[in-house]
Amino acid sequence: MDLLIVDDEASLRDFLSIVFEEEGWRVETAGSLAAARIAHTKHEPDLILCDLMLPDGSGIDLLREVKASAPSVAVIMITAHTSTKSAVEALKAGAFDYIAKPFDIDELKIIVRKAVERKELEDENIHLRTALEERFTFSNIIGRSARMQEIFSVVQRIAKTTSTVLISGDSGTGKELIARAIHYTSGRRGKFVSINCGALPETLLESELFGHERGAFTGAIREKRGLFHEAERGTIFLDEIGETSTAMQIKLLRVLQDHVVRQAAARPAGSRRTPRRIEQRDAGRSSRHRGDEPRSGGIDSSRLLP
Repeated sequence: MDLLIVDDEASLRDFLSIVFEEEGWRVETAGSLAAARIAHTKHEPDLILCDLMLPDGSGIDLLREVKASAPSVAVIMITAHTSTKSAVEALKAGAFDYIAKPFDIDELKIIVRKAVERKELEDENIHLRTALEERFTFSNIIGRSARMQEIFSVVQRIAKTTSTVLISGDSGTGKELIARAIHYTSGRRGKFVSINCGALPETLLESELFGHERGAFTGAIREKRGLFHEAERGTIFLDEIGETSTAMQIKLLRVLQDHVVRQAAARPAGSRRTPRRIEQRDAGRSSRHRGDEPRSGGIDSSRLLP
């Protein structure tokens, strides 16, 4: 991996170069802000060790520029001018960590190792997400008829919006595949969360969807985040939403319309629970035909669509 060391002290640059070259790094150095900008553009390092105070500017300026052009690059700030204000400023600007001179080289090695581990984890997440996106794109859904191509066209347009979506059709026709394709074709970076609403008792379903506070009911020994919160900035797929009770449908519709979730709370009678606003796409699936739902007691799908 490539390391860029930015510091106006030549002796420190040389020392850190020797240390990290022995650790297997390819090292480049710079003694000024201008030289660091050139080195960053030319060598595209994986990690930067940067002094806060440079002869021609601030290391914070380089930090901001690096994070704007290459967010995945980890930056560790090094300085002799320690203050809480400068540390907070560096961390807010995106620094991975902050270490003061004189520092213990073993401590710096640990910080560098942690930065590498986080970068590897982020790179792995990007790789896995790319693989998922390729797996669940429309090109991997079999359907060449004119009707299926029409559905693909509609779904691709939907993916670019934030609309709530109802997917209806007979069992085995690929409704969840369509839901996943919508999610991975969109720009959403949250999770795709799926739950079969028809397979759970109502009390358990409510807890799974909305979550609960500690002590909300017998057995609630700790707070639980609901799936609506787990799907923050992603997509929640409510499988067989038409099989839920009328009371549950009312609660779901309120969430779908207002995007506000209220957990089951352990509070005195008459007290109010604090609602939590959420942001995600909601996708519902029903095996019932739309025209039959209101007559059979199922969810009124016309209310799901904006």
